[in-house]
Amino acid sequence: MKMAFSMTGLIALTIVSLETSAQTSKPAISPDNAMPKNLYIDVHHLSPGKVNYDAVAKAHAKDLEVEKKYGIAFLKFWVDEEKGLVYCLSSATDSAAIRKTHAEAHGLLPDQIYQVTDGPEAAAKGKNDFFLDIHELGAGNVSAKDVAAAHQKDLEVEHKYGVNFINYWVDEKEGVVMCLSEAKDSASIIQTHKEAHGLLPARVLKIKQGE
Repeated sequence: MKMAFSMTGLIALTIVSLETSAQTSKPAISPDNAMPKNLYIDVHHLSPGKVNYDAVAKAHAKDLEVEKKYGIAFLKFWVDEEKGLVYCLSSATDSAAIRKTHAEAHGLLPDQIYQVTDGPEAAAKGKNDFFLDIHELGAGNVSAKDVAAAHQKDLEVEHKYGVNFINYWVDEKEGVVMCLSEAKDSASIIQTHKEAHGLLPARVLKIKQGE
């Protein structure tokens, strides 16, 4: 009887020991996975005509080498070579992490960082140039819901002008909206916006896209 009890106790102790070992061997949840991520677009104002796509692509590659250290995922970038502008789309815990990544990777810090929400993404068709048009509506003067409705109107009109709106991003706090599209020229984008809802962009940038 005592022997049976001892064997039962030994088996139970072994099971508990194995369960404890299994629990402690489980990988810990990393801070990156635990922290909520936001979308950001950071903007670099460089000298007009003195930045090219290849140079930005190399800087982007350096960002990718460092990004995990700060819990960032750089998604896309856009370059306006003529105006010397670079826009970077990323997923991050906060804007400070973006600055730290850029600082360590190549030292080129952004002039603005917008926390944004996006819309449903359409496929690129590859038939025309990429454009990024910027709407500056004023702090607190735009909501994601309003932009979604305006974007839907753009989609209803775009075929008339040969435009393919791919996505948009909105910073409600700053009142800034950015629209990515393919078109034959900037005039086609302006005409689409004008007919669809009348909200014209402050500027339209002809860009090259990278990932």
